[in-house]
Amino acid sequence: MQEALGIIETLGFATAMEAADAAVKAANVKLGDWLKVGGGKVNIIVRGDVAAVKSAVEASVAAASQIGQVQGQTVIPRPSDKLVPTFPINPKSIVK
Repeated sequence: MQEALGIIETLGFATAMEAADAAVKAANVKLGDWLKVGGGKVNIIVRGDVAAVKSAVEASVAAASQIGQVQGQTVIPRPSDKLVPTFPINPKSIVK
């Protein structure tokens, strides 16, 4: 079953790191890639079950808004498999 996809778009890297930190602390989600979009915008991608991703996105927006600007957010409950070859949405493997 395809995991839900959450995207948080921030203005600035520090704001993005705050968003990512809050997301993984708030719910059982995995971080995907982070993307420099241009104009100072940075996107953070999280994956997991729908409820966890919704919770993580809400927490990340709240935390990131305290230190900077959140430009956008979305949760896609069942993203198409056709997105994977084009967009870096798969979770990252953690190397210890």
